[in-house]
Amino acid sequence: MTLQPVPLGGVPVTGLTLNPYAIARPALSSHVRPALVLAERESRNLQEAAKDQDVTRGGRFSAGPAGIQVWDGPFDGDYGSHGNAKHLGSVDWSYDTPVRHYVTIYRAMVTQAGVECGETTLTILSSVLGLSGIPVDGARVTMPAAPARDPFRSHQTG
Repeated sequence: MTLQPVPLGGVPVTGLTLNPYAIARPALSSHVRPALVLAERESRNLQEAAKDQDVTRGGRFSAGPAGIQVWDGPFDGDYGSHGNAKHLGSVDWSYDTPVRHYVTIYRAMVTQAGVECGETTLTILSSVLGLSGIPVDGARVTMPAAPARDPFRSHQTG
């Protein structure tokens, strides 16, 4: 597996402003090559482990439908607020790719706060996959290959 850091920023586009509170602004982003494919059981285990260590329960992770966010600590603000917790990075995935019930991890991202705390795309990916005991070191990432997509199967039901 190869992680390729892509520094973001560059020349600002005039007339375009981003809401700094709407979404995390990545400082580093790596596309996971080759992408990691998790079977349904592995992805379910990963989600459950993240929920056990959720930021609202004293942990550092926030699981959602498109990935898992890594924070520097639990949310300590009022209900619905992260308080002093800093978003360090995220691991992003797509469901039902390459086939139904599989999850494809395609990116690891680090925020500026994560860079300042010494995080890299590899440490973010390692901490998320480590939730369910999946090692990241190159030779040991051996996820099952998803079955090939059936070109003759219709995507319509009925």
